[in-house]
Parts: sequence; structure tokens; C-alpha cells
Amino acid sequence: MDIILASKNKGKVNEIKKILGNPELHIITMQEIGIDIDIEETGSTFEENAIIKAESLKKFILKNKPDINSFIILADDSGLEIDALNKMPGIYSARYLGEDTPYDEKNEQILNKIKDEKNRAARFVCAVALAQDNEETTVVKGIVEGHIGDVAEGSNGFGYDPIFYVGDKAFAQLDPEEKNKISHRSIALNKIKQEIEICNAIENL
Repeated sequence: MDIILASKNKGKVNEIKKILGNPELHIITMQEIGIDIDIEETGSTFEENAIIKAESLKKFILKNKPDINSFIILADDSGLEIDALNKMPGIYSARYLGEDTPYDEKNEQILNKIKDEKNRAARFVCAVALAQDNEETTVVKGIVEGHIGDVAEGSNGFGYDPIFYVGDKAFAQLDPEEKNKISHRSIALNKIKQEIEICNAIENL
């Protein structure tokens, strides 16, 4: 059974593959099977957007890829909520301050926006939706609480990782293995991992 990731974000794709980490699972991206579509995220929550991504890709595959007859789709919608910015960028994290703006510039602008704020509380949120043919879509959520540091630190990870701290370390300072034990994405994927493995076991009966 193919597990198809509904994401073009290389950082997300790499993390998902490492977190799932089961050699029996055939994890591929939609680009690897010749699908390059843009899915409009019209939801008002992380959960809604994850479901939209998963179900949109499922409909496309069923209509345009009849040779793929056994699959699971995983779709991730995630972002950073900063209390001092009224929980922005939130679901707009990828587009915040300009979709094509490099993240080092976004991080610097965010640090400037909240430089005088005492409340530095923030959290990473991840919703993961699982869709498959003739089944209802399942969605779960993972949250990791932290704070925005005074400076960007570290060269690991991606996105807002250099300014999001858990304890005294930014996500970007953590080794990938260490981050994947505590991250919002890891929490969500571990919630849904059992269902993935059950689907795969049924397929192999």
C-alpha cells in the first residue's frame, strides 16, 4: 500500500518519513507519482485545511490515476501561533509576510514586531489528515508549547524553527532525532500511526 504525502514542502516530507520510520511502509510524495497540483487552503483551522488537502488529492487520484488502486493519503497543515500577535501567523504561517519571503527575513521581522513584548508564549500546531478510498477521513492534532526567543538560533530544521524555543534551545538547535521526539508533527503522526499500520496490515492479508 502506498502512503502518498500531500505536500510539496521538502522539510515536512523529510520529517514525516523519519517520524513514521517503518520500512514496511512505502512512503512517496505526490510529485513522485507525477502529480503537481495546487490545493487551495480555504479552511479556518489547521484541521479543516488538512482535510481539504487530503480529500482534494484523493479525488484527483481516483479521477486521474486509475492505476493507483490501493493507497493512503497523509496531509499535514501546521503553523506557529504567537500569543503577542493574536496567535498569528497561525494557519497563514506559510504565507505570512509574503509567500516568497525567505524564512530568515520572516523570523527577523517577527522578532522586531515583538521585541518589547513580555509575553513570548507560542506554540507549534500540526493537524494530520488520513484519507483513503471509501473511508471517512481521519484527522488528529499535535501541539508543542514553547516561546519566541530574543534571537534566531541554529541551522537545523526549517521555517520558524530558529525563533521557536522549548526550554533554552530553539528547535533549529536540536538534532533532527531529538526534535522528532517532541515536535508537534511527531505528536500528531504518532496519534495516527496505529491506524496507518492497521490499514497496511489489512492490505497485506
